[in-house]
Amino acid sequence: MSIADKSSKLQESLTGQTPQQLFAEVVFNIPLNKLFHYNVPPDLRELLTPGMRVKAPFGNKVITGFCVGLTTIPSVYKTKDLMGILDAFPLADETMLRITKWLSSYYCCGWGEAIHAVIPPVVRRGAKEKIDIFVTCGKPLTSLEKETVLQSKKRAIKQVKVLEFLFNQAQNTEIRAKDLMKATGGTMSMLRQLERENLLRLEERQADAVNALKGGGASRQHLALSEEQEAAFTLIKEKLAEPSQGIILLHGITGSGKTELYLQTIAKLLEQGKKALFLVPEISLTSQSIQRIKERFNNVAVLHSHLQGAFHYAQWKDIKEGRVDVVVGARSSIFAPLKDVGLIILDEEHENTYKQENSPRYNARDIAILRATYENAMVILGTATPSLESYYEAEKGNYTKIVLSKRIGTLQLPQVEIVDMLEEVRKKRGYHVVSQRLEYYMKQALSRREQVILFLNRRGFTPYIHCKRCGFVLKCHRCDIPLTFHKKLNIVLCHYCHAEAIPPESCPDCMANYINYRGFGTEKIEEVIAKKFPGYNILRMDSDSMRSHGSHEKALKAFEVGEFQILLGTQMIAKGLDFPNVTLVGVISADTMLNLPDFRAGERTFQLISQVAGRTGRGQKGGRVIVQSFNPRHYSITYAAAHDYEGFAKKELEYRKPLNYPPFGRMARIIFRGASEKNTEEKASVIAGKLKEVAKESNNQLQILGPSPAPVMKINNLFRWHLLMKTKDHQRIHDALLCVADTLKPTKGVQSLVDVDPYMML
Repeated sequence: MSIADKSSKLQESLTGQTPQQLFAEVVFNIPLNKLFHYNVPPDLRELLTPGMRVKAPFGNKVITGFCVGLTTIPSVYKTKDLMGILDAFPLADETMLRITKWLSSYYCCGWGEAIHAVIPPVVRRGAKEKIDIFVTCGKPLTSLEKETVLQSKKRAIKQVKVLEFLFNQAQNTEIRAKDLMKATGGTMSMLRQLERENLLRLEERQADAVNALKGGGASRQHLALSEEQEAAFTLIKEKLAEPSQGIILLHGITGSGKTELYLQTIAKLLEQGKKALFLVPEISLTSQSIQRIKERFNNVAVLHSHLQGAFHYAQWKDIKEGRVDVVVGARSSIFAPLKDVGLIILDEEHENTYKQENSPRYNARDIAILRATYENAMVILGTATPSLESYYEAEKGNYTKIVLSKRIGTLQLPQVEIVDMLEEVRKKRGYHVVSQRLEYYMKQALSRREQVILFLNRRGFTPYIHCKRCGFVLKCHRCDIPLTFHKKLNIVLCHYCHAEAIPPESCPDCMANYINYRGFGTEKIEEVIAKKFPGYNILRMDSDSMRSHGSHEKALKAFEVGEFQILLGTQMIAKGLDFPNVTLVGVISADTMLNLPDFRAGERTFQLISQVAGRTGRGQKGGRVIVQSFNPRHYSITYAAAHDYEGFAKKELEYRKPLNYPPFGRMARIIFRGASEKNTEEKASVIAGKLKEVAKESNNQLQILGPSPAPVMKINNLFRWHLLMKTKDHQRIHDALLCVADTLKPTKGVQSLVDVDPYMML
């Protein structure tokens, strides 16, 4: 029986001759997976529904919780009364309550924490809906009457400007008051005065967030599909017609037309009266996705954490009230309150940004599959470089695999050339960040008025500062990492805790004037390129230069229309961009990800090179990719250069299988952090010892690695240790964590953070 049905039956039982007591099952935003029962006072019984927030006494305080159910049998003998209900309607429906309950169990957090995470902060705060004021002319006037009015107002110059502006519009034409005031210099009080004189009308209306996104609305026709696309679409339509639609892995090379398949699948779904969720890995990509979708469909909404307050609330409310057919957004939009979901698309499904790094540490891909199961919807996982987990599931037959192996039309994948930077150093007698080959091809492309993309996944000017005399490295005083020099701001910055300092003129350790700035980031590359290619405009896109609202959209539009010839950036430019005039891509350093202490380092390197290489060759001019590396024979680089995903996947899986790494096994990571290094190490050792005892009882089916200091041992004055749990199935991890649940609670100022299916190992 569903939660709603249970609630209805319980409410019906109260209408009998002898009313029963009703108790609310409440969870709180705390790391405790436990239900608390509260008596529902008579005046609240008809108002309370599961999914609403309530005020309840907790200890000696009154705090906010979520009602997740109603019962007539409490778990304790004495219960306290609820103090009130905060919402007029449930913020979480039955499906979302089921999802969050699973989420709390699988990712080892409180149910209340899970619900708190899926409801946007602006909704919990109850942001006011945005109101717009519209202006229209008052009573109809003849030309003579208009002239008379203007003459009577000739001393009120701004009023005359307002009236002239309105009189020049067609009758009943409306304009936003703020636009009218901007155009004429008028004020709101002036408009109110003219309204009292019946010369204009003012009308207040709720801002229509959906219409703001409609644009032309379904003005563009679907594109003709290639033979390969048509075969793929036929299979998708067959799956849509099946009772259990399942999961499709759409493995299409860059430029193969995956987006067109998404759009035509959405259109087919809307014909059936269903709705769609479209997830992208980066907030910066949502504007491009929205633009493409709103050209085909009406009632499109966007949902992500960077939306402004009133607009964010309006979008969420429009989705909740059924005024939206398609929701586009980043990771958190998987929890959008959309009804009748028939399709969930995850574009670039391999991206690690789909994994939440704060509690609850969920993966949006897994939540999408779970939600689709509950709503009997189809999931399409689209990518040019599938995650090995998805690839393995498809190979086992659990996912339907569709391959798009050709680019649209006659376009070919770009030629990729690997430059051995050790050889480059020997030839040029020193290290230069731009190789001779890359410089040569840049000159060729720019001379033909073509565009160039340069990729480096490291921001700042130089990643560390050291003393050539004593070897001192300038580190953050709160974290165990070197400070990054940002030349434009003339500061050294910690990229973990954001601490700032002035760059030293001499060594803080030996006082010698041998300070040396080592390495390079996007800011330094920008300076080098500007010197080598004067006269060409360079656009740098990283989290330092793209901070203001709408900066991504403005920058990409400027590059698209040719204002800039060279685009330099971090991974925000590695995916989703389609510029036919880009004929050269340069990967400044393919080794940045490869050298991280992470078993997924090779996979991420392959994915990044493949994705950024796909930004070129999208027009008739063709394309070329130059990859610079000090490890040019590493298989992740050579397979990426050959556009050989299958070869890479087989090689990588060979390495992972004997070590029982995903996808062959499941993992959990426990991070311990505290202000005392000794207490942190002790806590890690105690829990590791208990887990190893549990592992022995499982006949070593559970493996415990560690504890050991985390690769980044200190962040924001907190010392960090970690351990890894590996096993064949998740249930063993879950059972083991239950055995040490009490020990995991904070003690001596040390926290224990559980990350199931971790993506970050630092």
